[in-house]
Amino acid sequence: MESEAPVYERIVLKLSGEAMHEHGGRDNISPPVVREIAERMKEVRDLGVEVAVVIGGGNIWRGLSAADRGMDRTTADYMGMLATVINALALRSTLEQIGVEARVQTAAGTGNPYFSTDTTAALRASEIRADVILKATKVDGVYDRDPNKFSDARRYDRLTFTEALTKRLQIMDSTAFSLCMDNKIPIVVFNMYTPGILRDAVLGRNVGTLVCDEAPPK
Repeated sequence: MESEAPVYERIVLKLSGEAMHEHGGRDNISPPVVREIAERMKEVRDLGVEVAVVIGGGNIWRGLSAADRGMDRTTADYMGMLATVINALALRSTLEQIGVEARVQTAAGTGNPYFSTDTTAALRASEIRADVILKATKVDGVYDRDPNKFSDARRYDRLTFTEALTKRLQIMDSTAFSLCMDNKIPIVVFNMYTPGILRDAVLGRNVGTLVCDEAPPK
């Protein structure tokens, strides 16, 4: 029988802002989608896992995209940081509606322009000594090429930090990835939209792609 005991006691869940948006929907923040995310977090919390969340703001505003269209980059990034706070408040409200006590503690990302929320996740994971960063994405792991463009793309079950760098795999931005590598914080990349996957991840089951400091067993 598979164990029901979590292998991670403290996690940082990294969500993109787009995770709050229903595919094809008009609202930047979809209450049913946010509730589904909150319920999955509650399921993990009920296992005794301490959960911290870092969420992006791309469903509302993308600073880099705005800068590419001519806006001052620093101003655009500050606007994006405010979007992360809006998303965090929406998630907190929904968590409390389902009986999970939550607090928003934020500097709006790192509080600095030119840094992504990936970097925030790596910083906070280092600061609170999290056991792992669970990076929720739209794909079920890390591939050697874009699986949406190449039918023969191969998914990795496990990678070392060095292998990921050598293969130039875009798992996180370079600053965030370096922090995780230096502080030996493993990263699990998985598809958030797969039912039960967050629970499976904290139970140590084989989901998505694990990126860590150790070489895979032979």
